[in-house]
Order: sequence, then C-alpha cells, then structure tokens
Amino acid sequence: MEGEISVFIITAKVPRRKLALGAAAAALLCCCLLALGLDNSAPCSAPAAPKSLRTNQDRVALLSSYGWTVEDDPVSTQELVIPEELDESYDEYLALQREQGFDIAKYAGKRVKRYTYRITNHPTGEQDVQVNLLVYRNRLIGGEVLSPRLDGFLHGLAMP
Repeated sequence: MEGEISVFIITAKVPRRKLALGAAAAALLCCCLLALGLDNSAPCSAPAAPKSLRTNQDRVALLSSYGWTVEDDPVSTQELVIPEELDESYDEYLALQREQGFDIAKYAGKRVKRYTYRITNHPTGEQDVQVNLLVYRNRLIGGEVLSPRLDGFLHGLAMP
C-alpha cells in the first residue's frame, strides 16, 4: 500500500562485558579523532629524526631541521654509559626526554655517544648555548639545549 513504512528490527544478544568494551573502544576512538582535529594548523615542534646519524653532516642537518644553526664541528664528543639504575635524581631529565618522545631508560647500561655543538642562533642571544645529542648505534635517543651559565637554562631540542 501507498504510504506504508516497513520496519525491521534486528536483535542480538550481547554480553554486558562485550557491550561495555565496545562502548569504551568507541569512546576512545571518538576522543582520538577529536584530539587530532583540534588544531591541525599548529606546526609540529619536533621533526622526525633521520634513520641514521652516522656522520657529522647528518647530525648538523638534524639540528638544522630543528631550526638551529651550529658551528660545523662538535665542541666535544664523549662516550658515556647510561647508568643501570636511574634514581630520582634523573627524574626531571627523563621527563624532559619523554616530552620529546625519547625513552632514555631503555638504554640503561648501554654505551652511548654525546655530541655537543655550540648554537649560534639561540633566541636569547646568549653566545655559549650548547646542544647535546645522545646517539646509540647511530640513532638519536635523546638531546637537550642548555646554557652552561650558573643561572642557565635547559630545554628540549625544539626551538622555543
């Protein structure tokens, strides 16, 4: 007949636990999508690290991708061992590294290289600002920008 509407009802028996898990997964997905869509115009502060930092040129290019201009050769290159146990005295440093996406704790007990470069374009205008890159098997595993002064500063690799 004209104007009739057919309605189909489909039912399924779903245990409450599965229903709750499905609802939680849907809520998480919605939150993730909202978070991704909040500010697409904001530039990413940390460029993707190259696969390998085998040469000085690779390291200088990496620093350049963060916006830094550095002297061509490192001020120092040191071999360090990440301590086996990272006590609370490392908490602030580890937090700084985690904010940048690095997990230094994964390298506890490992021998790494620290390359220190002098930055020539820090926004403060300070002349002795340095940047450290921690490298394990030619991969960047951490880093920071610092002022060696007594009243100095320490921040991540991204240009402030």
